Amino acid sequence: MKSLKFTFLGMALIIFSTISISGKNSVKINYAEQDSVNLLAEFSLFYESYKNKDYESAMEHGWTILELAPDKYLQFRPYKKMEDVIWYYHDSVATSDEERQVLADTMLYVYDRAVEYKAKKPEYFILKKAYVLETWTDTPVEEVIAAYEYAFEVDLNADTFYKDRLGIILKKNATDENGYKLIALDLYSKLSEDDPENDVWISRIDGLAEDIDELIKIRKISWDLDKENLEKAWKYAETCIQGEAYEAAIEPLDFLTKKSPEVINYWRRLANMYQKVDQTDDAIAAYKTLISLEPNNRDNYFNIAIIYKELNQLSVARSYLQKASKASEEPWDMPIFLEGQLYEQSARNCGSFEFMDKCVYKLASDTYKKAASIHGPITAIAVERVKALDSTVPQQEDYFFRSFKSGDKIKIEGKCYDWINRSIKVR
Repeated sequence: MKSLKFTFLGMALIIFSTISISGKNSVKINYAEQDSVNLLAEFSLFYESYKNKDYESAMEHGWTILELAPDKYLQFRPYKKMEDVIWYYHDSVATSDEERQVLADTMLYVYDRAVEYKAKKPEYFILKKAYVLETWTDTPVEEVIAAYEYAFEVDLNADTFYKDRLGIILKKNATDENGYKLIALDLYSKLSEDDPENDVWISRIDGLAEDIDELIKIRKISWDLDKENLEKAWKYAETCIQGEAYEAAIEPLDFLTKKSPEVINYWRRLANMYQKVDQTDDAIAAYKTLISLEPNNRDNYFNIAIIYKELNQLSVARSYLQKASKASEEPWDMPIFLEGQLYEQSARNCGSFEFMDKCVYKLASDTYKKAASIHGPITAIAVERVKALDSTVPQQEDYFFRSFKSGDKIKIEGKCYDWINRSIKVR
């Protein structure tokens, strides 16, 4: 095969033409006289050469057709065939930057001519022009971005490969001033919306952020731009939680529960966020909704009990702990342990450390022992609490001076403890 240099320079003698670079990214070929050329024969030679992968001959005859009959034979896709030929020379034959530059200019000229003469699927050539500008030339990045954006306006269904390339360019060249990061966010958000199962787009969005705080901002912007999008609201909420921005997570979670009130996971997250930011009334309401949605879930009763404990509504807290135990399919030490904490908290609240206070501490100690007997995850902690209360429970002399003997029951009573309605047994 002749050299690439011969192909471009020698072609001028073969087909009575000259090649000259004219203006930016354009190649002009001036032929002597169209009448002296048998176009049908030229096209036949072009077509056969292309089919047989004789790209040198295809280049020669193809240029004749594209210059002298640019809108003829369009049904046979001559511009697409010339693209394949030039691509072959660029990737497989060219050996110097100068040769590749000539090929790049030539390819851009072919694309422009294809659009000008209404070749089949002009949007294809517009998109490929943007790609060649990006990968084959040193075109300023602003012009490459503009070329891609125009291509996507022309072809709304452009392949996501090219959209991803634009996103990567935007990210690479983003500054605080040019707004490329937000454009990339919008691009990838749309891709994620169209293809929610594709994790690549989510990872691209994540990659736009330098840290979790910036990612939270990006997620919020993404949701703000598409406020009815549940997936974006959920991603924003999850990112807020990841970054411990619990208060910010409430807005998207509230939106999600209103849009999809039957989705348990939305309510669970929302209840937890309310709890973390001490919006106790809202947290209780959310947990009660969860209880109505899944009445057999022990965690909902337990979590609401924790809130009531923190509110010092100990009787209500205990009632929910009892419901948690009943909802559990197997013995569960956590609600029993927390009940012991309720009694201990009540005794501390009274603060007088009289005999009845000591009896309440014993009730707490006995409850911890019961929790430890289950041999669950918190056995060691329960045992530690029993030891810690050794000095606060009634001692033998406390029982002796009040004429209590082993086996007697002592009812817990008094204004601090009227909610307890329990007894302890003297040992």
